[in-house]
Amino acid sequence: ASRVLVASRNYADFASEATFEIKQCDLHRLEEGPGTTAVMTREEGLHYYKTMQMIRRMELKSDQLYKQKIIRGFCHLYDGQEACCVGLEAAIKPTDHVITAYRAHGFTYARGVPVKEILAELTGRKGGCVKGKGGSMHMYTKNFYGGNGIVGAQVPLGAGIALACKYFGKNEVCLTLYGDGAANQGQIFETYNMAALWKLPCIFICENNRYGMGTSVERAAASTDYYKRGDFIPGLRVDGMDILCVREAAKFAAEYCRSGKGPILMELQTYRYHGHSMSDPGISYRTREEIQEVRSKSDPITLLKDRMVNNNLASVEELKEIDVAVRKEIEEAAQFATTDPEPPLEELGHHIYYNEPPFEVRGPNQWIRYKSVS
Repeated sequence: ASRVLVASRNYADFASEATFEIKQCDLHRLEEGPGTTAVMTREEGLHYYKTMQMIRRMELKSDQLYKQKIIRGFCHLYDGQEACCVGLEAAIKPTDHVITAYRAHGFTYARGVPVKEILAELTGRKGGCVKGKGGSMHMYTKNFYGGNGIVGAQVPLGAGIALACKYFGKNEVCLTLYGDGAANQGQIFETYNMAALWKLPCIFICENNRYGMGTSVERAAASTDYYKRGDFIPGLRVDGMDILCVREAAKFAAEYCRSGKGPILMELQTYRYHGHSMSDPGISYRTREEIQEVRSKSDPITLLKDRMVNNNLASVEELKEIDVAVRKEIEEAAQFATTDPEPPLEELGHHIYYNEPPFEVRGPNQWIRYKSVS
């Protein structure tokens, strides 16, 4: 019935774009920041909606596969935070660079990796985006440097990528992400210092989802104004549940970096629906009511959906059709991720170095040697 209804409505009936009021960012060491209005076209809205729904459904499927013991090991889910990765990606170029912590599935998808390769990586299969060797925390693709398991360690690496951007003069920027749980680490402040001295085109982004593992930000940090933590580095505090707020702030930050002014810091105020990882039920340090309140009032997908429908950019039926298509793609991807073969043991030593001649690698059994190829 919904298909008949959508078919009966001509696409000319919809508005091609709409202008929205968005929340003003809090500023640090900036005289002016991103605007308080944002224009979104119908095409952009449909793309953002589908991408966020794909990430949401992918994470819910990951939860299911983990509980079935098909996904093993560490697994940190991103549902609730979709506006962050999709909004950031909408503001930068494919040639720009992104490095993040281990809650990385959403960024991997936003950077262009198909969902079936992400799920296959989670299940440790040969068809995974890192050929089954990386799992949840170590996913990569062109201009995306992971998924990093060591808390905060990706921040100095991000500054190194930004240094390469500056060195080669390509007018590219690096988005360097970390969570509120990592924000108190010394290596982050050392990196701020170096990036400011060398005027690196680095956007430091703190995804503040209010809990570092099971500890609330109020219990972990004397100052929860993470956007001011760069001190001499300008900062923005952004509504991380609103994709348009994230997009506009990230456009502003990228332009700031490309102009040669050096680094800038963004704090995205967001929320995760799952616990810290799949081993954390997520309700021992916060209440079910708190989670439900965020879901009902600030859900990033619902917010975008309401904006599109209320401003005649799409119909409810059209968005439902997208939901159906997304679920179908997720189910097909899960089927691939559970039937694709695991990588053979002889590939254990592969891809240790890039573009090196083959050499012998000792495996778990010291008497067995494997050949490494790049």
